Amino acid sequence: MFSLFRENIRIAYDSIRSQLLRTILTVVIIAIGITALVAILSLVKALENTISSDFSSMGANTFNIQRYDRTTRSQGSGEKQKVNPVIRYTEVSDFEDRYTYPFTQVSVSFTGTSSAEVKYENLDTDPEVTVLGANENFLDNAGLELDLGRNFTLFDIKNNNNVCVLGSDFKSGLLKNVNPIGQTISIRGAKFKVIGVLEEKGSTFGNNQDLRVIIPIQVARSLFTQANINYALSVKVDDKEMFEGALDEAIITFRNLRKLAPVEENNFGISRSDDLLNQIAEISGYLSLAAWVISLITILGSSIALMNIMLVSVTERTREIGVRKALGAKKSIIAGQFLMETIMIGQFGGILGIILGIGIGILISTVANFNFTTPWMAMLAATAVTLLVAVIAGLFPALKAAKLDPVESLRYE
Repeated sequence: MFSLFRENIRIAYDSIRSQLLRTILTVVIIAIGITALVAILSLVKALENTISSDFSSMGANTFNIQRYDRTTRSQGSGEKQKVNPVIRYTEVSDFEDRYTYPFTQVSVSFTGTSSAEVKYENLDTDPEVTVLGANENFLDNAGLELDLGRNFTLFDIKNNNNVCVLGSDFKSGLLKNVNPIGQTISIRGAKFKVIGVLEEKGSTFGNNQDLRVIIPIQVARSLFTQANINYALSVKVDDKEMFEGALDEAIITFRNLRKLAPVEENNFGISRSDDLLNQIAEISGYLSLAAWVISLITILGSSIALMNIMLVSVTERTREIGVRKALGAKKSIIAGQFLMETIMIGQFGGILGIILGIGIGILISTVANFNFTTPWMAMLAATAVTLLVAVIAGLFPALKAAKLDPVESLRYE
């Protein structure tokens, strides 16, 4: 049995070599469909990894109170767009005082600017640094880890100490030749002592999370005094069993702060970290479905081309088939030879498509700073699809070859 299988492979390989140009064109057609499948599935997985890593660091036990929900507000339905008021400092301050749910901690923050210039001695950065004002719970609630130094303490926040925590880019940029801890930097003329440096987070959609400075919230409020500053509240629940209760209590507390009547809707948004991850998974599912639809349409065309080349091959080798049958070859052997040839062509196309698809995925992921991982499932799916396509496309030509009459085949010119 093994020797017969090996012989079928040898015959199929010789046949492929004899029609090299036609085979290459068929392999390329198959590879295009597989490339689309593997590349899109790879990018979807890389995008999901990147976004999930950003949000999962918050943990499933964190929720935010913000101006709007993350769900997209309708713009074209003809309805008047609801405009929620900004979250003011008095509201977040009162929330901190009133919200006393057990096993929770509240983080308060706001973005002062995203175009600050940071100076150190006679050096300075481009005006592209983000400056945030935050309290002592911000790093923990946001899932940020320190690479060097320490976090803010309650003493730093209450006493408005001019201290700061830097993003990791400063280690290789403005402060690359010195130990960052203990150095003094300047922002808008105010001097800050560096007490900590964050671990590298990377960038998402062009938003560099490693090029930022975090300072105590009251100090930030004195530096950035623009009107209608929007503050953010984040609540971390240490006991997951108490998460729903903590969320309900936070909503009630903030509704009371805004003096909303029981029949009125919330004029603020709530986002849960697990909801964000669920939305990402749902979007990824749609993108994966689109990848399958696009690739299957292309693969359908390649299967037709593959069937056509095999039918032509059967016609060209009619006399050869007659000789083999005259020498005692069974129908199953003839069919197996042509089916093996079809499968080999399909697998050549699949391998080429997988290589090209992974290459495209790595290239785009590198440019877009996505977290690329080897798409094993996409590779297995591509292999299974090419095998299925080859069997379907090669079955009819193989059966046609097996049914040829040996006498008529020997007469064929």
